[in-house]
Amino acid sequence: MVKFSRYKDESVLNTDSFDKRRFNSLYDMSKGLRQLNEKADMPGFEQLLGDIWAGLYKMNPVLKEEVPDKLQQNKTIMERIMNDENFEDHRVHTKLDDLTAAVGTVKFGEETYEWIEEQKRQNEEMQKLMEEIQKMQQNNQNGKQDDNINQAISELNQHIQDAFSNNGYSFNQAMAKAMQQTNDIKNDVKSLLGGASAGNQNAELKKVPLRDQIKLAEALSNDIRVKRVAEWAGRMKMIARKKQKSKHTESIDRSGVTLGNSVERLLPVELGMYMNPKTKKDFMRRFVEGETLQYEQKGNEVLGKGPIVLCLDQSGSMEGLDMQSKGFALALMSIAKRQKRDFCLIRFSTRVYIEEYPKGKISIDDMVSLATNFLGGGTNFEKPLKQALSTINKSRFEKADVVFVTDGEARVSDEFLDKFNKSKKEKKFNVLSLVIGNPRKSVDAFSDKVVNIADFEDEGAFTAFEI
Repeated sequence: MVKFSRYKDESVLNTDSFDKRRFNSLYDMSKGLRQLNEKADMPGFEQLLGDIWAGLYKMNPVLKEEVPDKLQQNKTIMERIMNDENFEDHRVHTKLDDLTAAVGTVKFGEETYEWIEEQKRQNEEMQKLMEEIQKMQQNNQNGKQDDNINQAISELNQHIQDAFSNNGYSFNQAMAKAMQQTNDIKNDVKSLLGGASAGNQNAELKKVPLRDQIKLAEALSNDIRVKRVAEWAGRMKMIARKKQKSKHTESIDRSGVTLGNSVERLLPVELGMYMNPKTKKDFMRRFVEGETLQYEQKGNEVLGKGPIVLCLDQSGSMEGLDMQSKGFALALMSIAKRQKRDFCLIRFSTRVYIEEYPKGKISIDDMVSLATNFLGGGTNFEKPLKQALSTINKSRFEKADVVFVTDGEARVSDEFLDKFNKSKKEKKFNVLSLVIGNPRKSVDAFSDKVVNIADFEDEGAFTAFEI
């Protein structure tokens, strides 16, 4: 297969050797780019992908005035793309941004390919011409300049120009779709890999290797389940962050006054002293010495900072809430990651599937696997509780917070309940159960707190984000 850097004049833009090496590296990382290039039968398509990338990534991409005959069609296409009234606005997101430019190259390439295919279906002469060019190129294995090929490509270029004249609006629509898809996928990647705020998302994203970012972006593009989980995770993470922030915020008891130097707790009279030039010096002395008057505070109860164990029901009846539940799980995991707490996910039905994530860190492959797999079947509570107990017996999972989520009912033996509840006291862990739908009495026997919820958007579900 021809590489983008094989010939020095393979681009219709002002690319240099650095650009070409960078695109080659990206091409090796992206399965989507390679697959797209393999199925495309248009001459110069891989070079076109390189030009699309350069047009998105470079600070100041410029079309060359003179290009080889075999790339005339690429220049025509790139000219159309770069002259789109929305293209320069879109480049605000893609220039010098490795991930967005990579995703954009695939999306623009896919839409361009599909548009060309549609023109071929409408134009039998164009279809035959491309087939002839393909045969001539296969017969011309030495790669030397061939006047017949150049003439055929020149005719193809004229067909493409005519198609732009007749069906240019549909191409503009295709490019608009590519822009929107690129932005959506980038946001979904940030939702899965980053924090709740834009700043945290970008900072976290930079810690992930580009190859893994691209792998996740392509999973989001190719599997609607991954995309839906990403959307739910983004929403849930924002709520989780607010809950954690609220938990940390100290409440003020205005009936009490003490001495100190916390600016946010200063009494109004002290602020008045600071604003008055005659008393400011005395205020500053007392503030430095911690003797200014301030409201006394009572902090909320101390947060549990132990490991988190999530037992997540994946019996058949939970299938309708599968995307929500996984977004919820990833949001809870983001708390563990931010607070460097070990996280254990126990998915259960009549079977049990367990994964441990040290310090809440999850790999791209594990994230995609979580999003795309569902157990199904009946409901068994004792198996996941046994597994939770086994996990907590490990030294690093002592004093864990256990979150048990179910919409079902299942019997737990008295013998096991005695053992489980005794272990709760010994190991100093608590169980918060979220019950979806009607109240279920069986969870009361092993839970410290039970919250009934309608679904994962219910305010009660957010109780878990306060642990």
